[in-house]
Amino acid sequence: MNRAILILSLILGAVPHTTCAQPSASTSAQNAVPLPPMPEDAEPSFDVATIKPSDTSAPHGRFIRIDGRHVLAFNMSVRDLIVYAYGLQDREIAAGPPSLMDRHFDVDGVPDVLGRPNRSQSRSMFQKLLVSRLKLRFHHEPRSLPAYAIQIANGGPKLALTTRKSGDGTNFSYSCPPALTVLNYSMSDFAKGMQDVFLDKPVVDQTGLKNRYDFNLKWTPDDSQSYCPANSAGPNQDPDSPPGMYTAIQEQLGLKLVPTKATVQVMVIDHIEMPSEN
Repeated sequence: MNRAILILSLILGAVPHTTCAQPSASTSAQNAVPLPPMPEDAEPSFDVATIKPSDTSAPHGRFIRIDGRHVLAFNMSVRDLIVYAYGLQDREIAAGPPSLMDRHFDVDGVPDVLGRPNRSQSRSMFQKLLVSRLKLRFHHEPRSLPAYAIQIANGGPKLALTTRKSGDGTNFSYSCPPALTVLNYSMSDFAKGMQDVFLDKPVVDQTGLKNRYDFNLKWTPDDSQSYCPANSAGPNQDPDSPPGMYTAIQEQLGLKLVPTKATVQVMVIDHIEMPSEN
């Protein structure tokens, strides 16, 4: 299962990314008036940030969320932080000392730009933090990895061109049971979104489609797919429930998800060290 990180939708206006139980939001987060979004062209960094080892006796769970002006990361390993910051999966990261990569930390930081960062801005903030405080250096190498390919199914795609105009925002959000809403996405964007949230291998676009689309997708997860809680009922318990993911993609989108091997750019860590003192 993908080690994607839980990002509360009330924070980043994004999909919950989860492989763990959702933590309860703090009282201040529940009662606070949500911040307006940061400007789309903002390139925020952490103005101040504290990094401390996680309390291993605390309840399990990992998350990134916003509480007021504070961007919080809880019980995140260094590997988790890299996975989130660069939109990767475990197998797309090579090297790095295990004794550090598996160490867990809490982060509490305040951006240098007012407003609520979107997912891209939040990731950029953590990228800068990893470079400045953990001295992360890396390069990329092409490697052949197990992957999924999105291809056009027999009968052709069943996709509607986006109704959004050039410059309008995008959306990739879902509720549970999985009901995915995609707006203004290319097929390469869709592949990346499926990789980030739902699938345990890199996903590559082999459709050849160049336009941007709006669509919905509903499916019933099987027991191996833990991104939605309480999914043990299974697709055969309710005759009206949607099919599994692979069938749903083919029936509803006219696409197919095919296991394959693909050349993927892997992050090779050249240097990383314990975070500098706060």
